[in-house]
Amino acid sequence: MSVPVAPGRLPLLGHTLPMLRKRFEFTANLHHQGELVEVQLGPLRTLFVTSPRLMHQVLVTDAPKFHKGRFFEKFRPVVGNGLALSSGPFHLRQRRMMQPAFHRDRIAGYADIMLRATHDLLKSWRPGEVRRLEIDMQGLAVTIVGEALFSTAIGAQAIDEIQRSIFVIIKNGVLRALSPGFVEKLPIPANREFDEAIARMQAIVEKLIASRRADGTDHGDLLSTLLLARDEAGEPMTDQEVFDEVITLLSAGVETTALALAWIFHEIAANPEIERRVQAEVDEVLAGREVTVDDVPKLTYLGQVASEVLRKYPLWLLMRRAAEEVQVGDVVLMPGAEVILSPHAMHHNPEHFPDPERFDPDRWTPERARQLPKGAYVPFGGGIHQCIGNHFALTEIIIVAATVCARHRLVPDRPVRTRFTNAAYPLDLLMKVVPR
Repeated sequence: MSVPVAPGRLPLLGHTLPMLRKRFEFTANLHHQGELVEVQLGPLRTLFVTSPRLMHQVLVTDAPKFHKGRFFEKFRPVVGNGLALSSGPFHLRQRRMMQPAFHRDRIAGYADIMLRATHDLLKSWRPGEVRRLEIDMQGLAVTIVGEALFSTAIGAQAIDEIQRSIFVIIKNGVLRALSPGFVEKLPIPANREFDEAIARMQAIVEKLIASRRADGTDHGDLLSTLLLARDEAGEPMTDQEVFDEVITLLSAGVETTALALAWIFHEIAANPEIERRVQAEVDEVLAGREVTVDDVPKLTYLGQVASEVLRKYPLWLLMRRAAEEVQVGDVVLMPGAEVILSPHAMHHNPEHFPDPERFDPDRWTPERARQLPKGAYVPFGGGIHQCIGNHFALTEIIIVAATVCARHRLVPDRPVRTRFTNAAYPLDLLMKVVPR
């Protein structure tokens, strides 16, 4: 069966330039072409999935038939063979070894870190002060993940380096993933920044691992869990495997929550009725006390707000590579065929999310949420490669948002701008702190 080709293809570059220029607009409109659309990244032919049915097939039903694709391979210098890139039996081994670190009981312990870090941030706020919320939320997300990973003094050094380097790596890694291979070898500032940031991150994390191996103490943090974990044969992770998983947790655990937290305060402030309902629920559930992990499921409307933020502002692109012959829709893919998946395009399809640019938490009432087809909403991916930290991230979003909304209103100081990488980043999200 012939597959329609996306419009705007250029010689040599394929669709790379139109994709980078138009980003979300380019991919959000591909569903008009069909369930599968050919998109060329330089000379590489890929198939872009536009329907929930095929999204679910690739991510869940036939997940073992796919490995991580080109987009992830470009990040291999950063995250090695961690969960974000590994596939097959090795991926399953690593996931099983790491799963206890994200058990419900452990999340309760991380909730204390989330609350303490949020309070530390709020102590620096002054009534009437204008804050750059996206910077505050980036710093907060780095602190929370960093303290959950590393609880020692040297961990504080690591957190400082993560704050400096992680967003440079994510931004420039996306450019590499979508560009022809020769671009990453050019002597341009983006490549130099990328390589230098990776080198700094590697040095500090390797230092941490060596320090922990030397003292042999369980510090009760994520790094200790990784070092003490054993597989079914009783074997531990090697230093390289631990390093890869630490970098993966940092890369995946910082960007998504930092963006979600920044956008959640933007959307609450931009919608007075939503703000009123959030404040009323927080006041009723908390009754003046601190939020706990047990309150998270009780803050149902705030949970809907978080779900809507993750719908409206998800990752742009994921990729998968066929590991064997597999039929997707009406097309038989040969081993090595590349497939592009776009959570953003899926979340903005008006067939499943009417008026998709409108922020509407009531999309997530149980009755309406049940009507969505599988694959239509994939903020954390799905199947065997679903983000292992999804409950950690959701707990963090709710605890931070509830703590802030119980004490402050955040009032926009000027319209926010947006910068696009592999997600929509708020730029100059300036908001005035108004005590309630």
